[in-house]
Amino acid sequence: MKIDVLTLFPAMFAGPLDESIIKRARKAGLLELQLHQLRDWTHDRHKTVDDRPFGGGPGMLLKPEPIFEAVEQLAGEKTFVVLMSPSGRAFNQHIAAELARHEHLLLVTGHYEGFDERIRERLADDELSIGDYVLTNGALPAMVVIDAVARLIPGVLGDDESAAQESFSTGLLEYPQYTRPAEFRGMRVPDVLLSGNHAEIEKWRAEQAHLRTQERRPDLIRRRTTGHE
Repeated sequence: MKIDVLTLFPAMFAGPLDESIIKRARKAGLLELQLHQLRDWTHDRHKTVDDRPFGGGPGMLLKPEPIFEAVEQLAGEKTFVVLMSPSGRAFNQHIAAELARHEHLLLVTGHYEGFDERIRERLADDELSIGDYVLTNGALPAMVVIDAVARLIPGVLGDDESAAQESFSTGLLEYPQYTRPAEFRGMRVPDVLLSGNHAEIEKWRAEQAHLRTQERRPDLIRRRTTGHE
């Protein structure tokens, strides 16, 4: 899979994308990741990427010219272009799985007060937000999307079943997990997990996942049962 990122702050990506699973995926050739400085597509001596909004208002908007030129140069027939923006649809595991099925993603990160609307209308295939809060720019959201998508690429985790059983993959939070020792400071691992009865273990895990989700994220239960928030 190939992911290109168009950003004003490529240096922000250096740490998170050079460690752990992402590093191994890149080294193994499972993920090709490239960062691109948006200012490289400007043509004035100040490398201007923003301007004041028509009609007035606070802040500055990202101009269409450099983003159009960059996307037109970087994108191919199979490229899926995603804008990272607070006004996008809320990113989740289901969307991560959708994105993982594409051969090539181009993530365009926002800054200032956002994008000129023509960028959304003409260039974007999707627009994503990672939560109902405001960040300085779209670099951190892009990293979140890259991490969530990369671990769904076949072979990245080594055991693909791990991704299938994680929280949100089934629409529920993950069930409680335990490891050795079986007793620690008076706290015992549930007997069913030590029983060797795999049918009972799976039943217990399903029940616990449902209970945990009901307690912590009842909105996920409603979504599963009604299809609505």
